[in-house]
Amino acid sequence: MDGDLGDFLRSRRARIRPEDVGLPSYGRRRVPGLRREEVAQLAGVSVDYYIRLEQGRGPGGTSRTKSGGVSDAVLDSIARVLRMNATEHAYLRTVARPPKKQARRRNTPPGVRPGVQLLLDSMDRTPAFVLGPAMEALAWNALGDALHGFSGLPPARRNLVRHLFLEPEGRDLYPEWSAVAAQCVATLRLSAGAHADNSGVRELVGELSLKSEDFRRLWADHQVRACLYGEKRFRHPVAGLLTLSYESLTLPETPEQTLVVYTPEPGSETAERLALLGSWASTSA
Repeated sequence: MDGDLGDFLRSRRARIRPEDVGLPSYGRRRVPGLRREEVAQLAGVSVDYYIRLEQGRGPGGTSRTKSGGVSDAVLDSIARVLRMNATEHAYLRTVARPPKKQARRRNTPPGVRPGVQLLLDSMDRTPAFVLGPAMEALAWNALGDALHGFSGLPPARRNLVRHLFLEPEGRDLYPEWSAVAAQCVATLRLSAGAHADNSGVRELVGELSLKSEDFRRLWADHQVRACLYGEKRFRHPVAGLLTLSYESLTLPETPEQTLVVYTPEPGSETAERLALLGSWASTSA
């Protein structure tokens, strides 16, 4: 997405105080954080060079596609100065050196392999599903469907981010909606950097930017975060309050697909409620 590199760099330097990096602070500043000149000095590059990066231009050209000439050493140095974590550092490399753009076309995600669907169906005690690069649901098992209701939605609405921001039940499903929303947007931005020419990602960001003020605010923060594992709470209309651990695994042969599995604590109230939800789902089916 055009402007991602410059916007990301500006957002990162805005959070660094001069005293954090050993520079004197001369009174109040017009804008928070480091100046571009200070970042360039600390990173060991010329001011003009750094300004071109923030403008999305390459070191020696005017086109964003020429930024592929940025070296690892320069990006590493800028990441160090701006105190980026490993995820932010990797994202910087991705948006600074995007792959060569192809002719715009709708990206049709590859179907989920039959073996993966068989794996999903074998997990009869845990909700599980497969997501595409725009966090759209591509496949699921019975409990995953019972938890999120994928099968009852048209394909265009089987998207976790869209459901979270645009559907009323999306807010009701998560007791800690604000934290889930921030994590979801940070994960989507990470995916958007890796799949810059994916039309599904671009269209989703465009739609949510138009329709959701909460999404616009979170997207403008330029947070990036990998959602690999953790714990999430649900307020399900049938099962009640559920506390589930999750693991997100990239499928090796289709790295744009992610397998997400939720697991309850054995013997917990959530495990009992999840079993009841499974019985309810099979009866309803």
